[in-house]
Amino acid sequence: MDFTFSSEQDALREAVRSTLAAEAPSAYVRRMIDDDAGFTPELWSKMAGLGWLGLLVPESEGGLGLGLVDAVAVQEEMGKLPLPGPYFSSAIFATLAARRLGLTELLGDLAAGTRRGTVALEELGHGDPVTRVRTTATPRGDGWVLDGLKPAVLDGHTAHWAIVVARTDDGLGSFLVEQPGGELVPNLDVTRKIAHLELTQRPATRVGPPGDHTALWQRVADDAAVMLCAETVGVCERAFQLGVDYAKQRVQFGRPIATFQAIKHKTVDMLHKTELARVGTHYAAWTSDVDDPAREAAAAMAKGYTGEAAVFVTAEDIQIHGGVGFTWDADAHLFYRRAKANDILLGQQAWQRQRLADLVLDRA
Repeated sequence: MDFTFSSEQDALREAVRSTLAAEAPSAYVRRMIDDDAGFTPELWSKMAGLGWLGLLVPESEGGLGLGLVDAVAVQEEMGKLPLPGPYFSSAIFATLAARRLGLTELLGDLAAGTRRGTVALEELGHGDPVTRVRTTATPRGDGWVLDGLKPAVLDGHTAHWAIVVARTDDGLGSFLVEQPGGELVPNLDVTRKIAHLELTQRPATRVGPPGDHTALWQRVADDAAVMLCAETVGVCERAFQLGVDYAKQRVQFGRPIATFQAIKHKTVDMLHKTELARVGTHYAAWTSDVDDPAREAAAAMAKGYTGEAAVFVTAEDIQIHGGVGFTWDADAHLFYRRAKANDILLGQQAWQRQRLADLVLDRA
Protein backbone atom coordinates (compact mmCIF):
# COMPACT_ATOMS: atom_id res chain seq x y z
CA MET A 1 0.00 0.00 0.00
CA ASP A 2 1.24 3.46 -0.94
CA PHE A 3 0.15 6.14 1.50
CA THR A 4 1.65 9.07 -0.38
CA PHE A 5 -0.85 11.37 -2.06
CA SER A 6 -1.25 11.33 -5.83
CA SER A 7 -0.36 14.39 -7.91
CA GLU A 8 -4.08 15.23 -8.15
CA GLN A 9 -4.48 15.01 -4.38
CA ASP A 10 -1.40 17.16 -3.85
CA ALA A 11 -2.82 19.74 -6.26
CA LEU A 12 -6.11 19.73 -4.35
CA ARG A 13 -4.27 20.18 -1.05
CA GLU A 14 -2.25 23.10 -2.44
CA ALA A 15 -5.37 24.76 -3.86
CA VAL A 16 -7.11 24.52 -0.48
CA ARG A 17 -4.03 25.77 1.35
CA SER A 18 -3.50 28.81 -0.87
CA THR A 19 -7.18 29.75 -0.95
CA LEU A 20 -7.59 29.54 2.81
CA ALA A 21 -4.41 31.53 3.36
CA ALA A 22 -5.92 34.33 1.29
CA GLU A 23 -9.57 34.08 2.37
CA ALA A 24 -9.45 32.82 5.96
CA PRO A 25 -6.36 34.07 7.82
CA SER A 26 -6.15 34.21 11.61
CA ALA A 27 -8.02 37.53 11.63
CA TYR A 28 -10.97 35.87 9.86
CA VAL A 29 -10.99 32.96 12.32
CA ARG A 30 -11.09 35.33 15.27
CA ARG A 31 -13.77 37.51 13.72
CA MET A 32 -16.02 34.48 13.25
CA ILE A 33 -15.76 33.61 16.95
CA ASP A 34 -18.15 36.48 17.71
CA ASP A 35 -20.34 35.86 14.67
CA ASP A 36 -23.42 33.74 15.45
CA ALA A 37 -23.32 32.04 12.05
CA GLY A 38 -19.59 31.41 12.28
CA PHE A 39 -18.91 31.91 8.56
CA THR A 40 -19.46 34.36 5.73
CA PRO A 41 -21.67 33.71 2.67
CA GLU A 42 -18.81 34.95 0.49
CA LEU A 43 -16.40 32.23 1.64
CA TRP A 44 -19.13 29.60 1.47
CA SER A 45 -19.91 30.55 -2.13
CA LYS A 46 -16.22 30.41 -3.02
CA MET A 47 -15.96 26.92 -1.52
CA ALA A 48 -18.96 25.84 -3.59
CA GLY A 49 -17.46 27.30 -6.75
CA LEU A 50 -14.20 25.44 -6.17
CA GLY A 51 -16.06 22.15 -5.71
CA TRP A 52 -15.12 21.67 -2.06
CA LEU A 53 -18.73 21.35 -0.88
CA GLY A 54 -19.34 18.53 -3.34
CA LEU A 55 -16.13 16.66 -2.66
CA LEU A 56 -17.99 13.54 -1.43
CA VAL A 57 -21.08 14.03 -3.61
CA PRO A 58 -21.30 11.67 -6.63
CA GLU A 59 -20.66 13.24 -10.04
CA SER A 60 -24.20 12.28 -11.09
CA GLU A 61 -25.50 14.66 -8.42
CA GLY A 62 -23.22 17.56 -9.28
CA GLY A 63 -20.25 16.73 -7.06
CA LEU A 64 -16.67 15.61 -7.57
CA GLY A 65 -17.32 11.99 -6.59
CA LEU A 66 -14.15 11.64 -4.53
CA GLY A 67 -13.46 9.40 -1.52
CA LEU A 68 -12.31 9.79 2.05
CA VAL A 69 -8.60 9.69 1.15
CA ASP A 70 -9.14 12.71 -1.11
CA ALA A 71 -11.14 14.45 1.62
CA VAL A 72 -8.30 13.83 4.09
CA ALA A 73 -6.10 16.21 2.10
CA VAL A 74 -8.74 18.93 2.43
CA GLN A 75 -9.62 18.27 6.06
CA GLU A 76 -5.99 18.51 7.18
CA GLU A 77 -5.78 21.98 5.68
CA MET A 78 -9.05 22.98 7.36
CA GLY A 79 -7.62 21.94 10.73
CA LYS A 80 -4.59 24.19 10.35
CA LEU A 81 -6.74 27.33 10.77
CA PRO A 82 -8.86 25.87 12.53
CA LEU A 83 -11.65 26.62 10.03
CA PRO A 84 -14.86 28.08 11.49
CA GLY A 85 -18.20 27.42 9.83
CA PRO A 86 -20.30 24.46 8.73
CA TYR A 87 -17.91 22.75 6.33
CA PHE A 88 -17.58 19.60 8.44
CA SER A 89 -21.23 19.50 9.52
CA SER A 90 -22.63 19.96 6.00
CA ALA A 91 -20.05 19.01 3.36
CA ILE A 92 -18.76 16.03 5.36
CA PHE A 93 -21.12 14.70 8.05
CA ALA A 94 -24.48 15.49 6.44
CA THR A 95 -23.20 14.45 3.01
CA LEU A 96 -21.95 11.09 4.29
CA ALA A 97 -25.32 10.48 5.99
CA ALA A 98 -27.37 11.50 2.96
CA ARG A 99 -25.32 9.21 0.72
CA ARG A 100 -25.71 6.18 3.00
CA LEU A 101 -29.44 6.83 3.35
CA GLY A 102 -29.89 7.16 -0.40
CA LEU A 103 -31.17 10.75 -0.19
CA THR A 104 -29.93 11.78 -3.61
CA GLU A 105 -32.42 14.63 -3.76
CA LEU A 106 -30.45 16.44 -1.05
CA LEU A 107 -26.97 16.02 -2.51
CA GLY A 108 -27.16 18.48 -5.39
CA ASP A 109 -28.03 21.40 -3.12
CA LEU A 110 -25.29 20.40 -0.68
CA ALA A 111 -22.71 20.42 -3.45
CA ALA A 112 -23.96 23.75 -4.79
CA GLY A 113 -23.98 25.29 -1.33
CA THR A 114 -27.56 26.53 -1.72
CA ARG A 115 -28.72 24.47 1.26
CA ARG A 116 -26.75 23.27 4.28
CA GLY A 117 -27.43 20.13 6.25
CA THR A 118 -26.33 18.71 9.57
CA VAL A 119 -26.74 15.54 11.63
CA ALA A 120 -28.37 15.28 15.05
CA LEU A 121 -26.80 12.12 16.46
CA GLU A 122 -24.94 12.95 19.70
CA GLU A 123 -26.80 12.65 23.01
CA LEU A 124 -25.91 12.84 26.69
CA GLY A 125 -23.69 10.12 28.13
CA HIS A 126 -20.51 8.44 27.00
CA GLY A 127 -19.43 5.52 24.87
CA ASP A 128 -20.90 4.60 21.51
CA PRO A 129 -22.63 7.67 20.03
CA VAL A 130 -25.00 5.42 18.06
CA THR A 131 -26.22 2.95 20.69
CA ARG A 132 -26.73 5.66 23.32
CA VAL A 133 -29.45 7.40 21.28
CA ARG A 134 -32.57 7.81 23.42
CA THR A 135 -34.61 10.24 21.30
CA THR A 136 -37.84 8.54 20.21
CA ALA A 137 -39.89 8.68 17.03
CA THR A 138 -43.63 7.97 17.08
CA PRO A 139 -45.97 7.59 14.10
CA ARG A 140 -48.66 10.28 13.86
CA GLY A 141 -51.02 10.38 10.92
CA ASP A 142 -49.04 10.18 7.72
CA GLY A 143 -45.82 11.27 9.42
CA TRP A 144 -43.78 11.05 12.60
CA VAL A 145 -43.08 13.14 15.68
CA LEU A 146 -39.80 13.24 17.62
CA ASP A 147 -39.22 13.62 21.34
CA GLY A 148 -35.82 13.94 22.98
CA LEU A 149 -32.74 16.06 23.41
CA LYS A 150 -29.84 16.54 21.00
CA PRO A 151 -27.40 18.65 23.03
CA ALA A 152 -24.66 19.03 20.41
CA VAL A 153 -25.89 19.56 16.85
CA LEU A 154 -23.07 21.08 14.82
CA ASP A 155 -24.29 24.31 13.18
CA GLY A 156 -27.87 23.22 13.81
CA HIS A 157 -29.03 26.80 14.35
CA THR A 158 -28.16 27.80 10.75
CA ALA A 159 -28.69 24.51 8.87
CA HIS A 160 -31.56 24.25 6.41
CA TRP A 161 -32.23 20.68 7.47
CA ALA A 162 -31.03 18.04 9.91
CA ILE A 163 -31.09 14.27 9.79
CA VAL A 164 -32.12 13.20 13.28
CA VAL A 165 -31.35 9.72 14.60
CA ALA A 166 -34.15 8.39 16.82
CA ARG A 167 -35.48 5.12 18.21
CA THR A 168 -38.54 3.40 16.79
CA ASP A 169 -40.23 0.10 17.57
CA ASP A 170 -37.96 -1.62 15.03
CA GLY A 171 -34.63 -0.06 16.05
CA LEU A 172 -32.94 3.15 15.04
CA GLY A 173 -34.51 5.27 12.36
CA SER A 174 -33.50 8.37 10.42
CA PHE A 175 -35.72 11.43 10.20
CA LEU A 176 -35.50 14.62 8.18
CA VAL A 177 -36.34 17.84 10.00
CA GLU A 178 -36.53 21.08 8.06
CA GLN A 179 -35.11 24.23 9.68
CA PRO A 180 -34.04 22.43 12.89
CA GLY A 181 -33.04 25.65 14.66
CA GLY A 182 -32.07 25.13 18.26
CA GLU A 183 -30.34 27.33 20.78
CA LEU A 184 -26.73 28.34 20.16
CA VAL A 185 -24.80 27.23 23.25
CA PRO A 186 -21.31 27.97 24.62
CA ASN A 187 -18.71 25.52 23.44
CA LEU A 188 -15.15 24.75 24.50
CA ASP A 189 -14.19 25.15 20.84
CA VAL A 190 -15.07 28.80 20.26
CA THR A 191 -14.42 28.45 16.53
CA ARG A 192 -17.17 25.84 16.00
CA LYS A 193 -20.86 26.55 16.57
CA ILE A 194 -23.07 24.05 18.39
CA ALA A 195 -26.84 24.11 18.83
CA HIS A 196 -28.88 22.60 21.67
CA LEU A 197 -31.93 21.01 20.04
CA GLU A 198 -34.92 20.09 22.19
CA LEU A 199 -37.44 17.96 20.37
CA THR A 200 -40.98 17.94 21.71
CA GLN A 201 -43.53 16.43 19.35
CA ARG A 202 -41.43 17.78 16.48
CA PRO A 203 -42.85 16.77 13.08
CA ALA A 204 -40.39 14.85 10.90
CA THR A 205 -40.23 12.73 7.77
CA ARG A 206 -38.80 9.23 7.98
CA VAL A 207 -36.08 8.69 5.39
CA GLY A 208 -33.78 5.95 4.21
CA PRO A 209 -34.29 2.22 3.67
CA PRO A 210 -36.77 0.24 5.78
CA GLY A 211 -35.71 -1.52 8.96
CA ASP A 212 -33.15 -0.83 11.67
CA HIS A 213 -30.51 1.78 10.76
CA THR A 214 -28.07 0.95 13.56
CA ALA A 215 -25.42 -0.56 11.28
CA LEU A 216 -25.85 2.25 8.78
CA TRP A 217 -25.25 4.91 11.43
CA GLN A 218 -22.28 3.07 12.85
CA ARG A 219 -20.68 3.28 9.40
CA VAL A 220 -21.57 6.96 9.00
CA ALA A 221 -20.22 7.74 12.48
CA ASP A 222 -16.98 5.89 11.72
CA ASP A 223 -16.44 7.66 8.40
CA ALA A 224 -17.24 11.06 9.91
CA ALA A 225 -14.90 10.30 12.82
CA VAL A 226 -12.07 9.53 10.40
CA MET A 227 -12.72 12.87 8.68
CA LEU A 228 -12.64 14.53 12.09
CA CYS A 229 -9.29 12.80 12.68
CA ALA A 230 -7.94 14.29 9.45
CA GLU A 231 -8.94 17.76 10.62
CA THR A 232 -7.32 17.03 13.98
CA VAL A 233 -4.07 15.99 12.28
CA GLY A 234 -4.06 19.43 10.68
CA VAL A 235 -4.57 20.94 14.13
CA CYS A 236 -1.54 18.98 15.39
CA GLU A 237 0.61 20.00 12.46
CA ARG A 238 -0.15 23.68 12.92
CA ALA A 239 0.31 23.55 16.71
CA PHE A 240 3.66 21.85 16.21
CA GLN A 241 4.77 24.51 13.73
CA LEU A 242 3.62 27.32 16.02
CA GLY A 243 5.61 25.84 18.88
CA VAL A 244 8.77 25.41 16.79
CA ASP A 245 8.54 28.93 15.33
CA TYR A 246 8.06 30.49 18.76
CA ALA A 247 10.93 28.49 20.24
CA LYS A 248 13.24 29.83 17.54
CA GLN A 249 12.23 33.44 18.31
CA ARG A 250 11.99 33.39 22.11
CA VAL A 251 15.32 34.23 23.71
CA GLN A 252 16.11 33.27 27.29
CA PHE A 253 19.50 33.31 29.03
CA GLY A 254 20.97 34.86 25.90
CA ARG A 255 19.92 32.23 23.37
CA PRO A 256 16.77 30.92 21.64
CA ILE A 257 14.87 28.43 23.76
CA ALA A 258 14.86 26.11 20.72
CA THR A 259 18.46 25.27 21.67
CA PHE A 260 17.42 23.94 25.09
CA GLN A 261 17.29 20.16 25.39
CA ALA A 262 13.94 20.23 27.19
CA ILE A 263 12.32 22.10 24.29
CA LYS A 264 13.93 19.77 21.75
CA HIS A 265 12.43 16.79 23.58
CA LYS A 266 8.99 18.41 23.56
CA THR A 267 9.04 19.14 19.85
CA VAL A 268 10.32 15.67 18.96
CA ASP A 269 7.48 14.10 20.94
CA MET A 270 4.99 16.46 19.26
CA LEU A 271 6.22 15.53 15.79
CA HIS A 272 6.25 11.81 16.60
CA LYS A 273 2.64 11.83 17.80
CA THR A 274 1.49 13.97 14.87
CA GLU A 275 3.00 11.62 12.31
CA LEU A 276 1.57 8.51 13.95
CA ALA A 277 -1.86 10.15 14.01
CA ARG A 278 -1.47 11.05 10.34
CA VAL A 279 -0.54 7.51 9.28
CA GLY A 280 -3.40 5.97 11.27
CA THR A 281 -5.90 8.43 9.80
CA HIS A 282 -4.75 7.89 6.22
CA TYR A 283 -4.96 4.14 6.71
CA ALA A 284 -8.47 4.37 8.18
CA ALA A 285 -9.65 6.52 5.27
CA TRP A 286 -8.23 4.01 2.78
CA THR A 287 -9.89 1.03 4.49
CA SER A 288 -13.25 2.78 4.22
CA ASP A 289 -12.82 3.68 0.55
CA VAL A 290 -12.05 0.05 -0.37
CA ASP A 291 -14.31 -1.58 2.27
CA ASP A 292 -11.37 -3.45 3.74
CA PRO A 293 -12.24 -5.97 6.50
CA ALA A 294 -10.06 -3.94 8.90
CA ARG A 295 -12.17 -0.79 8.39
CA GLU A 296 -13.92 -0.75 11.76
CA ALA A 297 -10.75 -1.47 13.74
CA ALA A 298 -8.84 1.13 11.73
CA ALA A 299 -11.47 3.79 12.47
CA ALA A 300 -11.37 3.00 16.19
CA MET A 301 -7.57 3.03 16.20
CA ALA A 302 -7.41 6.36 14.37
CA LYS A 303 -10.00 8.12 16.52
CA GLY A 304 -8.59 6.75 19.76
CA TYR A 305 -4.98 7.64 19.04
CA THR A 306 -5.55 10.95 17.25
CA GLY A 307 -7.63 12.33 20.11
CA GLU A 308 -4.95 11.50 22.64
CA ALA A 309 -2.13 12.78 20.41
CA ALA A 310 -3.85 16.07 19.60
CA VAL A 311 -4.55 16.97 23.21
CA PHE A 312 -0.89 16.28 24.00
CA VAL A 313 0.53 18.19 21.02
CA THR A 314 -1.64 21.27 21.48
CA ALA A 315 -1.01 21.35 25.24
CA GLU A 316 2.75 21.16 24.63
CA ASP A 317 2.44 24.05 22.18
CA ILE A 318 0.94 26.13 24.97
CA GLN A 319 3.75 25.08 27.32
CA ILE A 320 6.42 26.08 24.80
CA HIS A 321 4.79 29.49 24.51
CA GLY A 322 5.01 29.83 28.28
CA GLY A 323 2.95 32.56 29.93
CA VAL A 324 1.86 34.07 26.62
CA GLY A 325 0.42 30.70 25.57
CA PHE A 326 -2.38 31.06 28.10
CA THR A 327 -3.50 34.45 26.81
CA TRP A 328 -6.40 35.15 24.47
CA ASP A 329 -4.09 36.97 22.04
CA ALA A 330 -2.08 33.83 21.26
CA ASP A 331 -3.58 31.33 18.81
CA ALA A 332 -2.26 28.33 20.76
CA HIS A 333 -5.41 27.95 22.84
CA LEU A 334 -7.64 27.84 19.73
CA PHE A 335 -5.91 24.65 18.59
CA TYR A 336 -6.13 23.07 22.04
CA ARG A 337 -9.86 23.84 22.11
CA ARG A 338 -10.44 22.26 18.69
CA ALA A 339 -8.36 19.20 19.62
CA LYS A 340 -10.24 18.65 22.89
CA ALA A 341 -13.66 19.15 21.32
CA ASN A 342 -12.87 16.82 18.41
CA ASP A 343 -11.76 14.16 20.88
CA ILE A 344 -15.18 14.24 22.53
CA LEU A 345 -17.22 14.15 19.32
CA LEU A 346 -18.20 10.81 17.74
CA GLY A 347 -16.72 8.61 20.45
CA GLN A 348 -14.04 9.73 22.85
CA GLN A 349 -10.56 8.16 22.88
CA ALA A 350 -11.12 5.90 25.92
CA TRP A 351 -14.20 4.26 24.40
CA GLN A 352 -12.50 3.94 21.01
CA ARG A 353 -9.55 2.12 22.58
CA GLN A 354 -11.89 -0.22 24.46
CA ARG A 355 -13.78 -0.83 21.24
CA LEU A 356 -10.54 -1.62 19.42
CA ALA A 357 -9.51 -4.06 22.13
CA ASP A 358 -12.89 -5.81 21.88
CA LEU A 359 -12.57 -6.08 18.09
CA VAL A 360 -9.09 -7.58 18.37
CA LEU A 361 -10.23 -10.09 21.01
CA ASP A 362 -13.24 -11.08 18.89
CA ARG A 363 -10.90 -11.99 16.05
CA ALA A 364 -8.44 -13.89 18.22
